[in-house]
Amino acid sequence: MTETRTTLLDPKDWTDNELLARMLVREGKAWREFHRRFDRLVYRCIHKVTGRFRSVISDEDVREIYAQFLMNITARDMRKLRAYRPEKGNKLSSWIGLLATNTAWDYLRGIARRPQTTDVCEAEELGTMDSSPYDEVVTKERWALVNEALQSFSKKDRRFVKLYFVDGLEPDEVAQAMNVSVKTVYSKKHKIRCRLERVLSERLMQDAA
Repeated sequence: MTETRTTLLDPKDWTDNELLARMLVREGKAWREFHRRFDRLVYRCIHKVTGRFRSVISDEDVREIYAQFLMNITARDMRKLRAYRPEKGNKLSSWIGLLATNTAWDYLRGIARRPQTTDVCEAEELGTMDSSPYDEVVTKERWALVNEALQSFSKKDRRFVKLYFVDGLEPDEVAQAMNVSVKTVYSKKHKIRCRLERVLSERLMQDAA
């Protein structure tokens, strides 16, 4: 009876619990409703964390944090979404906001460990939060998911991803290693990130079909 009711309802009328249940079985319509319902919240949480570091955080960084957030919630069979416990009285929006906030702080900590970014070093102190006991495992799973998506990329593009995103080389170092200009590095970074987001999204939709 419940299934018939939720099937007939417009996705906008689903409760948060109904929405989450459908997301966990990879229903494409549910994921579209999730984006409609929570994207503004996610960006608001990201901007709340990054706002005080505007001198070193760009709009592109914000987009990268958002992409990382999506990878986080789909990793390990959506373990972080499955960890939501409505019986404790928490709203789904609060849980999503917490995950987005944690992702933003993790990103800032990564920048703080890079050279010549002293303005963001405050993030290490201001953003100290209890790490999840499976954070390291999630990170490995995250890259496993990315590596799977990268199989459709050219050998050159896969090398770029390793140098820039995995090894953490600076743009000029990547340019030298690949014998291209620094301008090309920035351009390629944007194109690869957008393509990767698209491939991961298509993969999710295929799983939901």
